[in-house]
Amino acid sequence: MSDIEIAQQATMQDVSLLAQQRLGLKAEQLDSYGRYKAKLSLDVMQSLADRPDGKLILVTAISPTPAGEGKTTTTIGLSDALNRIGKQSIVCMREPSMGPCFGMKGGAAGGGYAQVVPMEDINLHFTGDFHAIASAHNLLAAMIDNHIHHGNGLQLDTRKIVWQRVMDMNDRALRQITVGMGGVANGFVREDRFDIVVASEVMAIFCLSASLSELKQRLGDILIGYSFDGVPRFARDLKAEGAMAALLKEALKPNLVQTLENNPAFVHGGPFANIAHGCNSVISTKMALKLSDYVVTEAGFGADLGAEKFINIKCRKSGLRPDLAVVVATVKALKYHGGVEVSALATENLQALEQGMTNLQRHLDNLQRHFGLECVVAINHFVQDSDAEIELVKSRVEAMGARAIVARHWAEGGAGAETLARTVIEKLESPKTTARLLYPDETSLWEKISHVAKDLYRATSVEADAKLKAKIQGLEEEYGHLPVCMAKTPYSFSSDPALRGAPEEHSLTIRDIRLSRGAGFLVVLCGDVMTMPGLPRHPASERIDIDDAGVISGLF
Repeated sequence: MSDIEIAQQATMQDVSLLAQQRLGLKAEQLDSYGRYKAKLSLDVMQSLADRPDGKLILVTAISPTPAGEGKTTTTIGLSDALNRIGKQSIVCMREPSMGPCFGMKGGAAGGGYAQVVPMEDINLHFTGDFHAIASAHNLLAAMIDNHIHHGNGLQLDTRKIVWQRVMDMNDRALRQITVGMGGVANGFVREDRFDIVVASEVMAIFCLSASLSELKQRLGDILIGYSFDGVPRFARDLKAEGAMAALLKEALKPNLVQTLENNPAFVHGGPFANIAHGCNSVISTKMALKLSDYVVTEAGFGADLGAEKFINIKCRKSGLRPDLAVVVATVKALKYHGGVEVSALATENLQALEQGMTNLQRHLDNLQRHFGLECVVAINHFVQDSDAEIELVKSRVEAMGARAIVARHWAEGGAGAETLARTVIEKLESPKTTARLLYPDETSLWEKISHVAKDLYRATSVEADAKLKAKIQGLEEEYGHLPVCMAKTPYSFSSDPALRGAPEEHSLTIRDIRLSRGAGFLVVLCGDVMTMPGLPRHPASERIDIDDAGVISGLF
């Protein structure tokens, strides 16, 4: 059966009963969106203030490949397995963007028998959070053009407006546009662009804010552009932050759904990890830590992007620290990194697997050496995996100072990940060091970029033209204390997606740097990465349909 067919056959528990029986919450602390979705009141955190936090488990992965790694599926399967062995666990995930759902990647609610449900709702609109984020973002864009139209009291230079528009869809035609055409009544003509919602600074602010007051303050800090004499202008100069926060009031409440095994799941926020910081909301993570003994969360793409930003941005801003990392790998993906093409991945190939292990080794080394994290490798099992290939991965991982556990959650649900869960518990109960940041705040911006590029990507150099270097230097005095958010291809440690494995002799080319003052970081654009994706030749939307009874098919 397909993922959506499995999800449609699930027997779901009423979300109000789930909240009361599994989380100990009261009915008045829930805003239900039908029978199987709900938002949790922000007041929940106040009632749990004295309760100790549970353990935080970060699920990350090797560099993604067309073969798929199953990071989200493993995140869900591990949480289900922890509940099966008698532990109280909540899974914390990001909300899917509709861009990939209708594009190439498909849905993002897990797969097989390790999913969160209702799957169709989660992938399509859900509780409307992304629409609220897009509306708040585009309200600010409209207020900027309206201000210019009505006299431009802030003397905004239309050539130096940095706030663009967004939508939650892949549409390459909107990467560069012209607005204000059609005469005086339509405002001033200027160049503009669209990004996808998950790259919006409002999305990042939403996910990093621990309260409504912090959200409003951060929204006011958004840089919108510069005046003719070079003075920076912010959203609060337009008195925009109040209305933007009002649009986000309900969205800021964490979403509660469930896994196929009726275990609680928080699905909230959704920045991409290749062009944003790639983590679910701070609010939902902190709330889950108060409500359970273990929280299993994921960070997008490979550990060089998602895990790096989870620690250097989310943890830096929130005070959170992961207690353990689970690194997801598949035999097929490792063979791909060893040079095998997709069509031949089902055939045993120990030589290619050996070569591809360099990718896993680098991710493990980064997490263990640079971030001080204990690691467990989850081998996400496929039926084509040979016993010899599995043993090779296990032995090589053991030599790297970690343990590799075969997990069959995709086919068996939580039961297939019980060994993984017990290994995770064993690791968590042994003495450990606290996860550490890669660099301190006082490190210069260029050195922060270099730390990520050279320490984690193993680049030999970082390249930027003189104009960009001057821009970075100009940001240094006021914003040098902020972390950097690297925006690059997720498919390689380099900025070239074609370089598989663990490339050594490569240079990282920086194309631009953008200040996200409200979010509290600077986005560093590397290589050809796009903040508005395009649809493939045959997008997933061609296969999605709905019948007369309202049953959706083809979503994944």
